[in-house]
Amino acid sequence: MGYTAAEYGEVSVLVGAGRGAYPNSNSLLIHGTSASLVVDPSLSLVEGAPPADVVLVSHAHEDHIAGLGSYDVPVHVHEGDLSALRSRDVMVAGYGMPPEAAEGIEAMLRDDFHVRDRPDAQGFEDGSVFDLGGRRVTVVHLPGHTAGHCGFLIEPDGFLFVADIDLTSFGPYYGDVGSNLVDFEASMRRCREIDARWYGTSHQKGVIEGATEFRKRLDDYMGVVERRDAELLTLLAEPRTVAEIVEHRLVYRPHVTGPHVEPVERRTAARHLARLIENGLVTEVEPGRFRTTR
Repeated sequence: MGYTAAEYGEVSVLVGAGRGAYPNSNSLLIHGTSASLVVDPSLSLVEGAPPADVVLVSHAHEDHIAGLGSYDVPVHVHEGDLSALRSRDVMVAGYGMPPEAAEGIEAMLRDDFHVRDRPDAQGFEDGSVFDLGGRRVTVVHLPGHTAGHCGFLIEPDGFLFVADIDLTSFGPYYGDVGSNLVDFEASMRRCREIDARWYGTSHQKGVIEGATEFRKRLDDYMGVVERRDAELLTLLAEPRTVAEIVEHRLVYRPHVTGPHVEPVERRTAARHLARLIENGLVTEVEPGRFRTTR
């Protein structure tokens, strides 16, 4: 068994290796009186997966579906990520990697994460309810990380799974083709408004008990976006191109390498620039060169 089970009411968190650090992730197992449900079958569920009657996927990223092949049961994901779950090719395209890297990304998904097409996957919407008998799982759409990224509110236990709003020091990730910074910020604010007993994350931070502690940690996590804005404004005290911003890096530390770094940094920079320009804090002083207005 590749996971450790931790119980929160009738919700079992299946904690992946390294406390769910990537490439691992944390899954959920939820029992009702008439059915059982798994959320985000991870690498830990490739072998020894617990039985379930239905699978919910928070979003179509490889670390959240690596164990999906263990389940020949109905699979559901938000409509915004449905095409990526149905087709690995669509998933690869969504990462927005350069053409020369696409083959390697496809091989990684296939060989390391066991990702296969799931044409049988079905879509759900915000507010959809899965009734397991005495226990309800309600979809909470939290876009931004991906278009279809969702959390799940499990009642009567009072457990809110916030998936990749994961509260890690890395901060919010909105570097995919379909990511959206404005949506991510709205999703974090929505999480802040939901009262729960427990808040479960997909990765190292695990489960946080109590709304007060969760909101404190969420505020710190949201602060990473503000720090990226501030860092960019400092950098743009002198005119800079997007290429110079990419080289500076808002997301990854200097030692991180790989084909994903440049496109993620470029998309992240573009999203922050667009917002700062809209707010009148940055202007394009000449084609392709940007500077603060202060």
